[in-house]
Formats: sequence, C-alpha cells, structure tokens
Amino acid sequence: MTAQPARQMHLNAFLMGVGHHEAAWRHPSTDERRLLDVRHYQELARIAERGKLDSIFFADNVAVGPRVQRHAIATFEPVTLLSAIAVVTEKIGLISTASTSYNEPYNLAREFASLDHISNGRAGWNIVTSGTEAEARNFGHESIPEHARRYERAGEFLDVVTALWDSWESDALVLDPVEGVFADPTRVHDIDHVGERFRVHGPLNTPRGPQGRPLLVQAGSSESGKEFAARHAEAVFTAQRSIEEAVQFYWDLKGRLERHGRTPDQVAVLPGVVPYLAETESAAIALEREFTDLISPDHALGQLSRMVGIDLTGHPLDEPLPPLPDESEIEGAKSRFTLVKSLAQGEELTVRELIGKLGGGRGHRSFAGTPEQLADNLEQWFVAGAADGFNIMPPSLPGGLDLFVDHVVPILQDRGLFRREYTADTLRGHYGLDPVPTRHRTEALTR
Repeated sequence: MTAQPARQMHLNAFLMGVGHHEAAWRHPSTDERRLLDVRHYQELARIAERGKLDSIFFADNVAVGPRVQRHAIATFEPVTLLSAIAVVTEKIGLISTASTSYNEPYNLAREFASLDHISNGRAGWNIVTSGTEAEARNFGHESIPEHARRYERAGEFLDVVTALWDSWESDALVLDPVEGVFADPTRVHDIDHVGERFRVHGPLNTPRGPQGRPLLVQAGSSESGKEFAARHAEAVFTAQRSIEEAVQFYWDLKGRLERHGRTPDQVAVLPGVVPYLAETESAAIALEREFTDLISPDHALGQLSRMVGIDLTGHPLDEPLPPLPDESEIEGAKSRFTLVKSLAQGEELTVRELIGKLGGGRGHRSFAGTPEQLADNLEQWFVAGAADGFNIMPPSLPGGLDLFVDHVVPILQDRGLFRREYTADTLRGHYGLDPVPTRHRTEALTR
C-alpha cells in the first residue's frame, strides 16, 4: 500500500449511450434498446454514486450529422436527462454540456439554475463553442463561425450568465406568508448588460442556486480554449495520450492562472481514459480487439475526414494519411485536429490503425489491462503531475462502469488515492470548492 498522498484524485464518469466505443451498441455485452430508456441512465448514475465518484457528465451535439446510419447519436438533451437522474441520486455531481454558440444566455442560465435547485446543488456546465457545420446549419448559419469569434462570444455569454446567477442574493427569497413577502426586492438585481452580442436586462426568474453558481467545466485544448479555461474553468476535460504530453498540458494550463488572479488548486485537470478491463492483460487486449473489429470503415473514414479537414473517400486504408493542412486552416475542433495529426504521425499509423485507435474515445487514450494495472497507471499519471484526476469513459455501459467502480475504485481507495465516502453534498464541494458568493451586498428589507 502506498503512503497517504497530500491530495486525492477526482473521478468523473463520462457517460454516452451504451458505451463510448462507436460500435458499443453492436457489441453482445450491451443492449442497444436501452439507448432511449431513461432508467438505463439512472442506473449508470447510481453505479457511479456507489463508487463515490465526483460527477457524471454528458456531452452534447445539436445535429444528427452524417453518421446516423452507423453510429448511435446522443438521443436526449442532457439538462433534461440530468433532471431525471437528479431525483434518483443524492450525492453524485451532474455535468451537462451546453453550447455558447447556439443558446441564449438567459435561457441557459435558467436551465442550470433549475438543475442546481432540483439536485440540491449538484449542477455543472461543460462550456463548448461547437465546431461542426451540421450544427451551424441548424441555427441559420451557412458555415461555422470563425474559431476566435466563437470564443469571443463565449466570453461575453459567460459574463451574462454569471451576472444572471448573481442577480438574486442568497437570502433574497423571504417566503413569509404572514407578512405577504415572497422576496426582498432590494436583493434582486437587474444586470443591464449591453455588449457587442447580447443585451440582457435581468434579473433571472429563478432564485440563486445552492452552490451560488454551478461548477464551470471546459474541454478545449487550443490556445483560445486554454486561455478561456484559465479565466473561467474549475474543471478541464482534456485528451492526452502520453504522460509527457499530459504533464506539458497540465503545467501550461496551471501556469496561465496567475494572471487571471487564480491559483492552481482552483482548476482540476482531468484527462480522459477508455478502460478495457479483464482478469488478465491478454483478455483485456482481446476485448479491445472485439470492439475494434465492429467498427464500420465507411463511417469511421467519414468521421476521420471531418476531424482532419480533408476528404479521405477512396483513400487506401492500409496507407498513412495524406499530407494534412496546417492547424491555422482549421475552423472546427482545432484541439481534436492537432491530437489526431500528432497521433497519426507520431506512431506512423495507417488509416486503418488510426480509425481503430479513435473508435474507443475519439482520440482519448485507451488502456487495456487488469484493474490493478489500470490503478497503477492512473496513480503514475496522478503522482507525476499529469492530472488531478480522470474522466473515465467506459467502452461499454453499464458493464464497463460496473467493472471500474467495483474493481478499480477499491484499489485506489486502499492506496489512499480516492475517497471512501462523500465528504460534501454539492458538486463544488466534491471538487474542493466553496459556494460562490454573490457580487452584491445590500441591507435586508425592513418590514
């Protein structure tokens, strides 16, 4: 058993349909009919809560896109889904993705404030700017807005949302039936935001949530994304495939915080990992191969084309990628493009090998081994300063999450690397953060 560390890991379960592998719905260990069954997602949340995980997380994409024939899409709007999950769980944090490009600040602020109340303080927002043309066309745009402009909009969007969350002070709600006072109007504030993109009067029509504001999460690794995270994020979901790359990203991000008046312990960095677990390493490798063999090459080639910004139709599967454009020419998901390019060139992969590696987690690293081996690996990354914890992305669900919770988490607990019981009731508390105080200070209503 290792010595008790000065800090413990954060663990988030990234949930997607019946598994993160793109062919999970075809694998005999899953039931594809559960994709539209809310009880399936409630069960996953309860499994994660049984393991004392910090949070669960749902990604989102507001378009079907060209992959519907071969790949199971995200079928539910995640804030709605998490509201259904909130009522069957007690402690687990609930993080939803929502785009700043295709929402309005007022509605989104209200949705997350509502989720925070429904869950008694367990809401988190994964902030994305969206980078696909299919999404843009669903909201009246012919093409994706320029990358830098998307982040400029995101910055103002977040300023408006946080002002709306602050528009009710914590004790503004009076609820005094004798005096007939619902709320103290001196503690409910207009925000009067007038900016380049938004004009919002306020206040929000949902009182301040238990956390003050939900946990703010971000997942971009481009320069714009890292700067946005350094200014705003409290948890960062990221994708690095080697410990060396992860250490570099970790300290690059942490080093940006000081100029925003923040300290390293205010942001948790959580790389993703797709775990294939079995009793022996050889059995785990064979399990990963089972999933890889179910990938539909035509679908995977189309996905890869969109990631790298060139049409690979007809390109031989057993040859390397053709020359790729420079990152400056990419307006979509820049960080994912850089990851795929680095993976293909660094490991000298053929296209067939590349789509196999991307099938499990779209660029997040995969690990095939025993629970003990995975625990060793996670500890190595954690101790080396590559991560504050991990975004666990089971290739199949619920089985992959069950295995992680029942066989990996106890090892981490025995080593003092992860909690045995929850020590907080809110998502911010799980991440070691205090409730956010309002920006307003006023005298109470005199009656």
